Amino acid sequence: MDITIVAGARPNFMKISPIIKAIKNANKDKLNIRYRLVHTGQHFDQKMSGDFFKQLGIPDPDVNLGCGGGTQAEQTAAIMTKFEKELVENRPDVVLVVGDVTSTMACTITAKKLSIDVAHVEAGIRSGDWSMPEEINRVVTDSICNHFFTTSNQASQNLLKSAVSVDRIHFVGNTMIDTLYQNLSRLQKPPFWDEFKLEEKKYFLATLHRPSNVDDPEKLKTILNSIRNSISGSKVIFPVHPRTRKVLESINFHDDNIIMIDPQGYLEFIYLVKNAKGIITDSGGITEEATVLGIPCLTLRNSTERPETVTLGTNELIGDDYAKLSNFLQKILQDEWKSGSIPPLWDGNTSKRIVSILYNIYESKKEALLAA
Repeated sequence: MDITIVAGARPNFMKISPIIKAIKNANKDKLNIRYRLVHTGQHFDQKMSGDFFKQLGIPDPDVNLGCGGGTQAEQTAAIMTKFEKELVENRPDVVLVVGDVTSTMACTITAKKLSIDVAHVEAGIRSGDWSMPEEINRVVTDSICNHFFTTSNQASQNLLKSAVSVDRIHFVGNTMIDTLYQNLSRLQKPPFWDEFKLEEKKYFLATLHRPSNVDDPEKLKTILNSIRNSISGSKVIFPVHPRTRKVLESINFHDDNIIMIDPQGYLEFIYLVKNAKGIITDSGGITEEATVLGIPCLTLRNSTERPETVTLGTNELIGDDYAKLSNFLQKILQDEWKSGSIPPLWDGNTSKRIVSILYNIYESKKEALLAA
């Protein structure tokens, strides 16, 4: 079986790492799976890409399409043009895409136009928020791909409601959590830990990058002021996304308790997640990691494509309700947060299940062709 695995942006790397390891382990068991890793280059700076490859043991890509920068339309077009040439020259049995970034959608469309099967890891999740580019990417990808690997029963139900046949939906769990479990013993204390005199469970971790939160300077300032006024002098570690940094520089925001740092490598970032008192974020993936690690999490969005992190986990939606933000931060400080549980199949074995299912599907197809 020949698989082309696509990765383009930082969230993808955490999802493909355990899949590649599962393929290598399967081949040790005498399976014959060949894979080709394609990096679209959507995230192209060292902190957003290179460091993750090194820390997570991801091999160098077979090809980097170099499609960083530009508008979303320009980037989509560049990825499709270059990925088409890649597939013509190296045609696989199936293209494996993960997550919901621009690369996911662009490579799915390109493969399907060449009549190549596509399998989508993290299929079926929905926020219902059409202002998010990721929601468009998810829906387009799931409307045309062949096989759907889901993280939750809710995601599977979403696909069934979209008339996807049950035999193409595979509830397997969460590859992000595979990566988390595989690296918990390898976490690294960030170099600034001692400099800022950080202590376990005595700081908050914040991440903000959604356009709805960071593109308007006044709104971003309001969010940060609300956090500052609600944490009773606690420190906030704030890894600043490149798009957010530009806005912060425009408003000249500084606060001694909000410590702004560069984006971190995976091992350093998860160290910060694991040891935080609480997390304030607008990311989806971080809510999953917080849920598994049992860390209180506040999401500055009105909806989530990962509802299990709220219904089962440690996450709560805040939206733009800053009074609610303040109240919930006080609950965290007073150790009055809800107890969470880990969603089904978030057990570290998701990638093994994905590789096994794909192998059985495509080896069966080959056997049927030989028998015909």
